[in-house]
Amino acid sequence: MAISKQYRRERIKMRIRKKDTGLLPRLSVFRSNKEIYAQIINDAEAKTLVTASSKEKSFDATGNKIEKAKAVGTLLAERAKEAQVSQVFFDRNGYLYHGRVKALADAAREAGLIF
Repeated sequence: MAISKQYRRERIKMRIRKKDTGLLPRLSVFRSNKEIYAQIINDAEAKTLVTASSKEKSFDATGNKIEKAKAVGTLLAERAKEAQVSQVFFDRNGYLYHGRVKALADAAREAGLIF
């Protein structure tokens, strides 16, 4: 029996979230075919603290998808500083740590987020 991509991703998501102790806010990443979204969530209060995406009107990065992901990571880290969030738990949401997900994470780290 073949395992679907969705089922595989759900299993990976559960494995990643199992490691989350709930002490730190969670940086969750979602990528669609065209756009990339990231948000920092406080699971204890069930509130989204900071959000950034490549679909926002104020977003002005051009280029390929990896360059847009880097810009989203930088934007998210800047907004996190304003919200006084410095350390997060990285939730790659079942995606491989490669390409756009890695670019977003590296840019957020360079801009000052700790994870």
